[in-house]
Amino acid sequence: MSWNNNGNNGSRDPWGGKDGPPDIDEALKKFREQFSFLFGKRSSSGGGDFKPRKILTSTLAVISILYAALGIYTVDAQEQAVVLRFGEYVNTKGPGIHWNPPIIDTRTIVNTEKLFTHTATSSMLTKDENIVIVEIGVQYKKSNPVNYLLEASTPDDSLAQASEAALRHVVGSNIMDDVLTTGREQIAFDVKDRLQQRLDDYLTGIEVVTVNVKESKPPDAVREAFDDVVKAREDEVRLRNQAETYANEVVPIARGDAQRTIQDAEGYKNKVIAEAEGDASRFSQLLVEYKKAPEVTRQRLYLDAVQSVMDSSTKVMIDVQDGNNILYLPLDKIASAAVAADRNNSSSNNDQDISIGDITDQVIEEIRKRQERR
Repeated sequence: MSWNNNGNNGSRDPWGGKDGPPDIDEALKKFREQFSFLFGKRSSSGGGDFKPRKILTSTLAVISILYAALGIYTVDAQEQAVVLRFGEYVNTKGPGIHWNPPIIDTRTIVNTEKLFTHTATSSMLTKDENIVIVEIGVQYKKSNPVNYLLEASTPDDSLAQASEAALRHVVGSNIMDDVLTTGREQIAFDVKDRLQQRLDDYLTGIEVVTVNVKESKPPDAVREAFDDVVKAREDEVRLRNQAETYANEVVPIARGDAQRTIQDAEGYKNKVIAEAEGDASRFSQLLVEYKKAPEVTRQRLYLDAVQSVMDSSTKVMIDVQDGNNILYLPLDKIASAAVAADRNNSSSNNDQDISIGDITDQVIEEIRKRQERR
């Protein structure tokens, strides 16, 4: 917008309406008149009355509302707020909506449930003076926010240094085989306990949740030799498992065989005892009969003995009457030949039984016939 009037050639000063450059003193005077109501004075221009006290009260009310609003804050369920008043600890606020006077109080919100992870890797000596490289992962949370913020200057650095110190102490107390193979779980447990103890002594406010041994390995220069050792150990475990499996299969069978043998022995024992008792009883009965008729009993015993011997014999010796020769009869071979001939003659009588006694009778009868013809 132009400072000149629409119909005039001469210029007009916006501060006083006069020609020429503006007067600085007059401009300052006008400015003081415009804002004099803030200081409880009235404008010198003779304008209407202002209400300075009402305006000041409204201004102070707005400032108070803004000040109060700036002090409102919210703490989540997993957080805690540490409140300081002029740099001195006052209290700790839990979850919810809270208010503290701004400028006077300062607050720091800490998540006490979130898990943080720290990884430490180091090369160290074991108890048997071998070098191993171990990497651990430490999961922790800031469970005590007051100690974490106020007691320890650099709690995270304290955690890193304490982790390495605890790891070196535990690894130095174990042999290499335990560190690299079967003892890793116990090492992690020991490191956790020792690390937590040191963090509590330092008042860091940190709680160690878990410690995991991520990797444990020998130096690269001896890795091949160690791999051979590991393979040999795995073979040992595999062979031991196979032996245990074989033992689990064989031992029950052997125990069953032993039990069966014991039972067979018990049965044989009972059988022998029963037979002996039966023989003794029979002998007692024969003795009674022998006393009554000795000759008859003796003859009967002889015949029974001959009968039992001849029943199990397949050979017969015959004394030919009026001759010096003794005839030998192989009854087993004669019976086999007779059975074979009978099978060839009749296929329908495959199950025909031919006793040795019948063949013997036939042979003896044939010999007698020949003797009579002579």
